[in-house]
Amino acid sequence: MADGQSNRVVAAIDCGTNSTRLLVAEAGGGPGTFRTLDRRMRITRMGEGVDATGRLADTAVARVLDVLREYRGVMDDIGVEACRITATSAARDAVNRDDFFDAAEAVVGFRPELLSGLEEGRLSFDGATADLDAADGPFLVVDIGGGSTEFVVGTTEAEAAWSCDMGCVRLTEQWIEHDPALPEELVACLSVVDAHLDDVLREVPGAGGARTLVGLAGTVSCAAAVEIGLAEYDRERIHHFVLTREAVEDVFRTLATEDRGERMANPGMEEARADVIVGGLSVLVKVMRRFQFDACLVSESDILDGLAGSQL
Repeated sequence: MADGQSNRVVAAIDCGTNSTRLLVAEAGGGPGTFRTLDRRMRITRMGEGVDATGRLADTAVARVLDVLREYRGVMDDIGVEACRITATSAARDAVNRDDFFDAAEAVVGFRPELLSGLEEGRLSFDGATADLDAADGPFLVVDIGGGSTEFVVGTTEAEAAWSCDMGCVRLTEQWIEHDPALPEELVACLSVVDAHLDDVLREVPGAGGARTLVGLAGTVSCAAAVEIGLAEYDRERIHHFVLTREAVEDVFRTLATEDRGERMANPGMEEARADVIVGGLSVLVKVMRRFQFDACLVSESDILDGLAGSQL
């Protein structure tokens, strides 16, 4: 890396279906390596109602833009030189996404990129596996988002990827009407996930034979926080925590049979995620059952890290 690039500072922003996240990074000692300067996450629920209306709701867009203004201030304070801002499942499904892109560009100064599910998966894989030992591969990286879930297999690079239209928000809005969910609603969620996994096995043949399952995004992190009993978020304790299948089943069984107030009484349960966590856990539980993984390695490095590394 040239000396002039040694202190290059970049930002990555992910406008997801459920959350809007920021990573500010400074170039490290080699291509794609960096030091984290700031990392933030806000639950904005951009995908609220998109399944029913096909549009991004004005109130949802307003929430995201408020957070983007905050992030622009952070970027200015740190001295960011370049930024990639991406939009994923909710924006892919919305007919008015260009209106949102115009507004976001006016706030951030960079226009959002509309990622395909496969592009999203490959960037997530790059971020999640950058600090893993290739000897533990091949890896199945599962990124459980709000509106979609990406499955990527590879060892040192993504070899096959598939994106499914299922996520914590989408499953909740489509199948869970009661709190706590009725048994038949949980069965419906698990059945929908199972059907999607048929597609995964067809499109990503190595998924069933991967050595290590790596779980990304808020559903997985929240499950780890609840299992640990974290009163406050601690990235260092969650990153690379190993969730056993027994622990995942236990957390799912506990949260699925509680109402929102009872779920909030569990240390580690994030308030803004309490109403969609059961839908998200339906994906993780079914993946571990179907592919017979005994453990899931939790990664707090994901698409943001892939986006940042791509600029360095």
